[in-house]
Amino acid sequence: MSDSNEPMPLRRLGQTDLKITPVGFGAWALGGGDWAAGWGAQDDEASIAAIRHAVEHHGVNWIDTAAVYGLGRSETVVGEALRRMRPDARPFIFTKGGLIWDEANPQAFPARVGRPDSLRYEVEASLSRLGIERIDLYQMHWPAQDGTPLEAYWQVLLDLKAEGKVRAVGLSNHNPAQLAAAEALGHVDTLQPPFSAIERGAAETVLPWCEAHGTGVIVYSPLQAGLLSGGFTEDRASQLGADDWRSRSDNFQGESLRRNLALAEAFRAIATRRAVPVPAVAIAWVLSWSAVTGAIVGARSPAQVDGWVPGAYLSLSPPELDEIAAAIQETGAGRGPARTAI
Repeated sequence: MSDSNEPMPLRRLGQTDLKITPVGFGAWALGGGDWAAGWGAQDDEASIAAIRHAVEHHGVNWIDTAAVYGLGRSETVVGEALRRMRPDARPFIFTKGGLIWDEANPQAFPARVGRPDSLRYEVEASLSRLGIERIDLYQMHWPAQDGTPLEAYWQVLLDLKAEGKVRAVGLSNHNPAQLAAAEALGHVDTLQPPFSAIERGAAETVLPWCEAHGTGVIVYSPLQAGLLSGGFTEDRASQLGADDWRSRSDNFQGESLRRNLALAEAFRAIATRRAVPVPAVAIAWVLSWSAVTGAIVGARSPAQVDGWVPGAYLSLSPPELDEIAAAIQETGAGRGPARTAI
């Protein structure tokens, strides 16, 4: 339960029977730094403590992970956290497939593979690492690049749902045309796009499509990998290790970094007035878009969870949304629409 003494509100995920909290625990960083898109060294016990704190103390009822995060490590850590929980406290588990890594070269970027036999193997491997009998939401992580047509890999996911291996199926990082092609075969339960006050492109592309088709949306990187957390600085960016993908990201360098941090300061002003941590404002901003069902927020410690959970309860006023839109325009941070229409 949250420190607010109120149960965290629930939202129906698209047309599924899943009712999820507005924030979910993102397990990307729990994979550590020993792979191509790692976040640097991470202690597994700290990861487990963060998961349990989010679920058991705050009432967060879903975890988003992926087979590729840490090349299986994130799912394994999530599985261990589940084993340490009471059965009635188990959260929904969302994971993703379609990225195949080379065990002999873990620093190589994984291949985007959509072959039906490969996806079926991946689902079984994920179930084993997670220690569960059914995945609540299974998503294709990226469009395949191995020549497999979208219709072929989407049909596999639909079949897995019909067979009871997974409860709901979705796509991640797919565009409106790809969503439409999948929808023609069977309903797209969910979409997982990147979305934050810095990376706003989804608001003019996939969010309208999802809203029109009853597809639930769980957005990732609402804090833009920490840039909107209120704790990031130019000095910290300069000290990111080579095993942290952010050290190679344009958002963490030069003028882009300065613009992004200036926007974070605008969030700080609202957070101070509302007596909430800065991350809560960034989360509330993405949740203000009507198409967004939930926000995936990463944490590597219980303290980080405490920083963003209040965003599930915070509703930004129209003047505050105007204030953020003005700050986006003034700083020139990111791209895309600066304000929700409502």
